[in-house]
Amino acid sequence: MAAEEEEDRQILTKSDSSFFVEGIVRHLRRTVRSGKTKPEAWRRLQLQGLLRLLVEREEDISRALAQDLRKSAYETYIFEISLAVEECKLALKKLRSWMAPQKVAGTVATFPSSGAIVPEPLGVALVISTWNFPFVLAVNPMIGAIAAGCAVVLKPSEIAPATSALLAKLIPLYLDTSAIQVVEGGVPEITTLLQQNWDKIFYTGNSKVGRIIMAAASKHLTPVTLELGGKCPVYIDSTANLKVALRRIAVGKWGNNNGQACIAPDYILAEDSIAPRVVDVLKETIVEFFGKDPKTSKDLSRIVNQFHFQRLMDLLNDSRTLGKIVHGGEQDAANLYIAPTVLYDVPLNVPIMTEEIFGPLLPIIKVKGAAEAIAFITERSKPLAFYVFTTDKKIAQLMVSEVSAGGIVVNDTCLQFVVPGLPFGGVGESGTGAYHGKFSFDTFSNHKAVLYRQEVGDVYARYPPHTKHKQKIIKSLLTGDFLGATLLLLGWRQ
Repeated sequence: MAAEEEEDRQILTKSDSSFFVEGIVRHLRRTVRSGKTKPEAWRRLQLQGLLRLLVEREEDISRALAQDLRKSAYETYIFEISLAVEECKLALKKLRSWMAPQKVAGTVATFPSSGAIVPEPLGVALVISTWNFPFVLAVNPMIGAIAAGCAVVLKPSEIAPATSALLAKLIPLYLDTSAIQVVEGGVPEITTLLQQNWDKIFYTGNSKVGRIIMAAASKHLTPVTLELGGKCPVYIDSTANLKVALRRIAVGKWGNNNGQACIAPDYILAEDSIAPRVVDVLKETIVEFFGKDPKTSKDLSRIVNQFHFQRLMDLLNDSRTLGKIVHGGEQDAANLYIAPTVLYDVPLNVPIMTEEIFGPLLPIIKVKGAAEAIAFITERSKPLAFYVFTTDKKIAQLMVSEVSAGGIVVNDTCLQFVVPGLPFGGVGESGTGAYHGKFSFDTFSNHKAVLYRQEVGDVYARYPPHTKHKQKIIKSLLTGDFLGATLLLLGWRQ
């Protein structure tokens, strides 16, 4: 044991990144094998430590996010800190019931018996988070992993360096480093991480990297949860209250990290009879929220870096797109600023309509009605989220029934993310697997099937040599003819 402890000490002080990563995985696997992470008391202690971190370090978290994305303290608290706090509190409240075996009744074939589904930790988990919500999208999957009894390596996004550094600094102060570690870095570090043999990989990001992660995981048959993105459509019909609808769309688009969110509205499909009015009300709403000069608003985040700024400008500056701008379009490269921008009647074959926007640009497309909107959406990759604005319950139900998406919200945007009783995840190109609340616990758990059998109760017809008489007995039992089976067993029926 002393030799292993010395090896661990050396591992965690080495500067060579490859050795460091490989050593951490060995170190955490040793912790898992010791059984340290399984008891409820250990899990609860880590969750309590994480909750203290969230409460005690709120100002530090706000400063880091302001530095990385110029997020306001309000936006940081609402969309990052408070969501992690509530997730942590829920896990602490429900932990014992989540861990408890679930009873399952036996069957005639196993009588007398009882069954149970016993959740057990998958083992050592890798959580790779992303830059747009760099705190909550790192912490919330960790909550599920800890609640499930896993050891965790967290890889924060290097694109949000202040938040990454803060997580690397704070987590060792509040959590058990023998089971929970942070690995910072870029491509070399993540490449080394993906070469390791994990028991679970949880990734939040884009589909291109998602494919790389799934390919790496396949070498070890490692289960993965991929939280990806895509183009999240909005449909508005003529029955919708446009002022309410467009306030909710605007806050979901620009008040939510300035469109840099996987669940932000990507484009609007507006029923053609109301499309011009949708444009007008949306423009009024933008001015109401962010003023006539949104650049001066403290409630509008900036683009994360120069690469993404240029990517968005390329979408906007396409010659087929430029003439479709009906509001906004202003930009300031030095300050990574792009104004809330509305485009109307955009051609469908331009990049802004074929690529995920992930920024403050919002195209509006005219459709004749619900049927055309459904066809438009279903002909494309399945979205992570779909938003429907209508007061017609039949239209709402039609959309829910016919559109395949990770989640659907009727008459609002983005709020599905904050309901812990709803699974959050994608389908197809938008991801695989889900989390939040108990779904987070489940995604890091193996649900082990256990059958408890009594020594009494054997039916001799189960055992060789098999005869037609025994087959009749088994058939009677399996079809529920218990009287017939009894008579056969007693020899009263041939």
